[in-house]
Amino acid sequence: MPYRWTRTEDTETLTAWPHRSLPIRGFAVVFLSIFILAIIPLFGLIGTSLLWGMLPFVLLTLGGLYWAFMHTYRTGDATEVLTINHDKTSLTHTPYKGETLTWESNSHWARAQIYPTGGPVPFYLTLKGNGREVELGKFLSEDERKALIGALNDALKKANVAPKA
Repeated sequence: MPYRWTRTEDTETLTAWPHRSLPIRGFAVVFLSIFILAIIPLFGLIGTSLLWGMLPFVLLTLGGLYWAFMHTYRTGDATEVLTINHDKTSLTHTPYKGETLTWESNSHWARAQIYPTGGPVPFYLTLKGNGREVELGKFLSEDERKALIGALNDALKKANVAPKA
C-alpha cells in the first residue's frame, strides 16, 4: 500500500503517497523496448530520402512518450504526512506543485470519519477537528482507504490515552 506508519514512544506518523504501478527502472525497460521497436523499421530506409521523412515522426513519438511518462512521475511526487501525538494532530499535504496545505487540531477532538457514499469518491476519508473537516488520502484507492480507517482510529484512540509519567 502506498502509505507507511512510523511510531516512536509518543508519536505516530502516517506518510502517504500516490501509487506508482511502474517504477522508474520499469520505465527505462519499456522506453528502451519501444525505442528499439521504433528504430528497426528505419534500418531498411538507410540511404534513401524516405528515412528523413519518417525519422521526425519516430522522434516525435518517442519524445511524446518520454514527456508523458515524466509528467506522470512528476505528478506522483505529492505526499501527505499525518502526525498524531498526545497534544496535537497535524496533517500536511504537499502537492506536486503549488502551496503546501496544513491542518492542526487538538488530538482529543480529532476524529477520523469515512463516508461510504455521498462524498466525491466512494469511502471518502476525512479528519475532523478544530472546526474543520479535511480530506485524507485523496490519492489512495477505495480499498486502501477502507484499510486505513481502522489503523487511523486506533492511532487517535492511543493518542487520547494520558501519557505515562
